[in-house]
Amino acid sequence: MEELKTADLAGPLELFPPVDFCCVYGSALLPNNNDKNSMVDYILGVPDPIKWHLENLERNRRHYSTWMVRLGPRAITRVADGIGAGVHFNPFVEWRDKKIKYGVVRMHDLAMDILTWDRFYLSGRLQKPVHVVIDNWDVEKVNLINLKMAISASLLLLPPEFTEEDLYAKICSLSYMGDLRMLFAEDKNKVKKIVEGSFKLFQSMYKPLIQEHVFDGLLSTSPHGKQAAFKQDFCLSATSSLFSCLPWTVQRRISGNYESESGTMTPQIAVSSREVAAKCVRKALRRLVMVSSARQAVSGVLAAGGVNAARYLGKKISKAWKSRTS
Repeated sequence: MEELKTADLAGPLELFPPVDFCCVYGSALLPNNNDKNSMVDYILGVPDPIKWHLENLERNRRHYSTWMVRLGPRAITRVADGIGAGVHFNPFVEWRDKKIKYGVVRMHDLAMDILTWDRFYLSGRLQKPVHVVIDNWDVEKVNLINLKMAISASLLLLPPEFTEEDLYAKICSLSYMGDLRMLFAEDKNKVKKIVEGSFKLFQSMYKPLIQEHVFDGLLSTSPHGKQAAFKQDFCLSATSSLFSCLPWTVQRRISGNYESESGTMTPQIAVSSREVAAKCVRKALRRLVMVSSARQAVSGVLAAGGVNAARYLGKKISKAWKSRTS
């Protein structure tokens, strides 16, 4: 069954030039997704976007907006990097009886976002269950660092006692904090639907990493129906341990003190309380997500062209409206 699913999801790759990484993400993967007409979302990692878009324009000119075709691969990449969050998306691409949307990203940029949360865009998507089709760079192994950081950030935002579902919902919500689309163009029940539809997949991703926290004494666990319940240590040393696992893009929000080591400037982080650490995480992630989502929205409008952009936004708003009136 898994092989058939992978083969089916890999089908659209026959349209494109070779890629080093490919994963499928989004609502189309969820068992509880009743919209069979929803687009299937792909992320394609390539070593050189300019070269890749040049070849893809020769193969699939219709995938791009008219003005992007005229400007060419350098401009396509420049808009993605300079205005967007490093990803160029082509939506509403027809393949057999499906519609797909694919985003093209430089492999170096993908790795940096996973490891440093410098944009917290694709790293947020990879904190949720995805279906990896091609992985020539061992991105799944590198992404373990991203998953560990997601657990640390979520634990700092959770109360002393919580369930396994609470933890996955908090992890899922990290990449939506500050996302302007959540105000008017996203399903208000999105996080709940993702967690309910992918609970076992979340478990397979995070359970081994959660056990490390149990072993270290940061968490204690007990049965809670079909899932686990947790208690976490709220002492300052536990808080400092969690906070030190976060990338510098988050840690720098708490302190501006530096000292020089071998000619480099090294941040000196001092966490004074759980409340301060949690506030820092919220502020940093809201800022990162707000900037990246806004930049990508503008880039998406420019890349897709007016008609496709309006069509895509219309579908989002319609789905959001239904979730708020049902």
